[in-house]
Amino acid sequence: MSVTGVVRDTHRTAGKLGGSLIASIVLGYVLTVACARLLPPDQYATFVTFWGLLMGLGSALSPLEQELSRQSAVAALTGGLAGRGALRAVATAAAVAAVFGLALFVPPVNDRLFPGSGELALVVLAGGVAFACQFGIRGLLIGQHQVKHFAWLVVAEPAVRALVLGLLVIATAYQLVPLALAVAAGSFAWLLFVRQGWRLLDVRAEGDGWPVTVRRMLMLLLGAALTASVITGYPALVGLLAPGGDRDRLGAVFAALVIARLPLTLVGPVQSLAVPFVVRLSASEAGRHRLRRVLLLGTSASLALAAFGALVGLLLGPWAVGFVYGAGYQVDGWAVAGLVWSSVLLVPMQLLTAVLVARAQARRVLITWTVVAATASVLLLAVPGDTVFRAVVALAAAPMTGLAVVLAFVLVNSSARAMRDSDETAE
Repeated sequence: MSVTGVVRDTHRTAGKLGGSLIASIVLGYVLTVACARLLPPDQYATFVTFWGLLMGLGSALSPLEQELSRQSAVAALTGGLAGRGALRAVATAAAVAAVFGLALFVPPVNDRLFPGSGELALVVLAGGVAFACQFGIRGLLIGQHQVKHFAWLVVAEPAVRALVLGLLVIATAYQLVPLALAVAAGSFAWLLFVRQGWRLLDVRAEGDGWPVTVRRMLMLLLGAALTASVITGYPALVGLLAPGGDRDRLGAVFAALVIARLPLTLVGPVQSLAVPFVVRLSASEAGRHRLRRVLLLGTSASLALAAFGALVGLLLGPWAVGFVYGAGYQVDGWAVAGLVWSSVLLVPMQLLTAVLVARAQARRVLITWTVVAATASVLLLAVPGDTVFRAVVALAAAPMTGLAVVLAFVLVNSSARAMRDSDETAE
């Protein structure tokens, strides 16, 4: 397919996904706002920690979706389907999710993350393993251009959560643990799409063996776990590295963070769409030139948008948080500005790392997110001031360092050699 054809086809696919992504954002906001309204700020701080761990685990597993979309796209170039390598990737991700969930049962960790509600660890464990299956099916669907089923699955996840939440409200069972179960229910939406996903597998095709699959997936999952530590899992990171502070103030800041970060949880489908786009576009010199120009323009536009968003957050953020969550949630304008700045910059970061995934350069993905997580962690420990101030400063600064690193990786290695210079072949 020509460069123009690839771009036109990707535009059509993105257009079809636009409605489902908007619906997912709306349903996600309904869920988070409803839970904040149903719980007092101190309990909501615990709920957001749970939310951050489960959604952070989901974000950590999202490279599985990108990896399977890459396998499907590569196979589709020759008219084939993803093989047993896809099943090995799903099994690896599910095992990692199970290990993470079991680690939450360790008493010191459990007591610090879920004071008085230790059973939330079991909910995270079950939801995390289900997420692995869900991302596997989503990757197969988008890699083979099954846009309609993919879009329905994207919407089904938050829709199931909203449905269960509504049933709980009707039954007046909206305590902390039942609300957590409603959140985890969305992780099982993949059960509705098992048949469509299985049709996109060719179990007779060998694919990558266990050593290559496990090594690549562990690097991608570790990089994504570091990603999650500064997106959905950030409240848990703050609780571990900078505990204490006013729980009501922290609850209000975390509530604002949920609003600012929620769209980022939906960048995953766009990343998975970007992977086959990069694979096909990188097949020609003209396509690689087009890709480089798009990346530079997109990054520049993101910096301008981040500055504008920070200004809006400074001026209107406190009012918006109070309006959405209620008078009990008070947050300063400078804090909202920092959260918005960080959230906008993380979008180009995630899309640029998708380019590295398309090139099978998992090690570079890992390095990028290690820099981001390390920057946030060091600042949380070293910056003077209260917990809220340290949390906002660390979150605003970390994506700036990561963006510089990933942009260098992508642009320096943007020649034809990039598609051949995977981490496996480079060793």
